[in-house]
Amino acid sequence: MLLLARSLQGFASACISVSGMCIVAEQYDDEVHRSKVMGVVLGSIALGVLTGYPVGGFLYDFLNKAAPFILIAVLVLLDIGLQLTFMNFKSTTLDESPDSTSVWRTLLSDHLILIILGSIWISSSAMSILEPCLPIWLMAHVKPEKWQLGTVFIPDSVGYLVGTNFFGGIAYRVGRWRVAIAAMLLVGVSCLLVPTANTISGLVGPHLGLGLGIGVLDSALVPLLASVVDSRHSAHYGSIYALQQTAVSLAYSIGPLFGGELVKAMGFSWLMRCVGLINIIYCPALILLSPSLGASKRLGFTESIVRYSATENGGTKHIVSSKESYQRFYDPEDSD
Repeated sequence: MLLLARSLQGFASACISVSGMCIVAEQYDDEVHRSKVMGVVLGSIALGVLTGYPVGGFLYDFLNKAAPFILIAVLVLLDIGLQLTFMNFKSTTLDESPDSTSVWRTLLSDHLILIILGSIWISSSAMSILEPCLPIWLMAHVKPEKWQLGTVFIPDSVGYLVGTNFFGGIAYRVGRWRVAIAAMLLVGVSCLLVPTANTISGLVGPHLGLGLGIGVLDSALVPLLASVVDSRHSAHYGSIYALQQTAVSLAYSIGPLFGGELVKAMGFSWLMRCVGLINIIYCPALILLSPSLGASKRLGFTESIVRYSATENGGTKHIVSSKESYQRFYDPEDSD
């Protein structure tokens, strides 16, 4: 029963993530606002983790085990009510309905998309391996108090919250590929430093850097996915963010599965060193995001490639590009 409940929770969470990013991508076609809003949306995940752990523990200890889940159910119902009140649910009719298989094949054949998805997968794998393996390693080597184990991952969430909320606009101005490289380097270095900690307080720095790196990377690359499909494909936001969520889910499914076995084979310290080196080695691939995407933005397109709906004053506006040359809003500095 618990497996079924967690499976349904994961399914619902994936649907919310994909549809939420699609809504943001459609409503904010300006790159600056899109980057900022997507950063705030991503930061809400970290905010939920930060508040969820202590609130859940408090309700469990002082009320009962059902109390946290009842609170979540009430909040979900409240959120549904707010969505029904304020969101526009009018359907968007596309001129063409391309086969979903061909859409996925087209997106996966784009090397820019593959590079971005690979970066998200590798960086997320660092955290997915760390979460199940670190507590066991701490109990064997550091021997912390039980209450301290619950605080180990708080710096990760704080770092992710800061990275997603404050670096979306910075990434757009400085250059998303530059910020992504710096963020992935930070993830790699933080992974290398985790095994050097001898105390719980010694983990604060590496964990903060790990969460900050992943948060900054997400705030740079997740909006970039929308820019790529805008400029190179047919604005298939649903498909591209389904692929992004698949990359994250793949990391969190494979990471714990193989992480436990690899810890037995090579030890926790060497495993984290290998994960850190993989993140660092992958960084040069992100350089390819600069000239390729910049060229595609400057050239423009002569085909009708973008179709999506935006909301203005409560109504639905269908935006369909014509056969004329099309060019997205962009800052020239972003493609340098």
